[in-house]
Amino acid sequence: MIILEPKWKSWIIETTTPLFTPKQCEMIINAGRRQPPQKAQIGMGKPGGGLDTNKRTTTISWLPFDEMKEMYSDINRFIQKVNLNHFGFGDIQITEQAQFTEYPEGGFYDWHMDCDIAMAHEPPVRKISMTLLLSPENQFEGGDLELMAPGKRAKLKQGHAVIFASFINHRVAPVTRGVRQSLVMWFGGKPFQ
Repeated sequence: MIILEPKWKSWIIETTTPLFTPKQCEMIINAGRRQPPQKAQIGMGKPGGGLDTNKRTTTISWLPFDEMKEMYSDINRFIQKVNLNHFGFGDIQITEQAQFTEYPEGGFYDWHMDCDIAMAHEPPVRKISMTLLLSPENQFEGGDLELMAPGKRAKLKQGHAVIFASFINHRVAPVTRGVRQSLVMWFGGKPFQ
């Protein structure tokens, strides 16, 4: 049974038990590495978007729906329950492929929101974001997911996730040793009313 714990009395939920076993995390890592790696960009398709190593340094790949059906199905069931019990957003569904991220030593992603305010009226709108740690937490240092303000950190363990409203400001602090691997997903639907 997965237990969820609200953090900081806000739109942020952290799992207290893992969503995936170490073996399942390794399978997701391998699937991510089989896909063509890309240097991560910011604000794709928007003015000022593109490659910006002052704001983001990481490698990403996209996990195909057809190759990862069971993972997508498990996560969708989980997110539907989280939404029902904690967020209450209407019409939540997976609208984008999952992103496999690898942050090398020095890798980071500066403060940002996953729901672009300018696009908040164009469906599908990102409403819920999820970051799940795939690598064992002892294989890297730094790389903490910070939410809302510096110091409000989610110290994830392998297989654990943080689920938060996509309009929450967040960042991945620089990795100081090793490589941090994560699974990032967004769930959306019709524009907010």
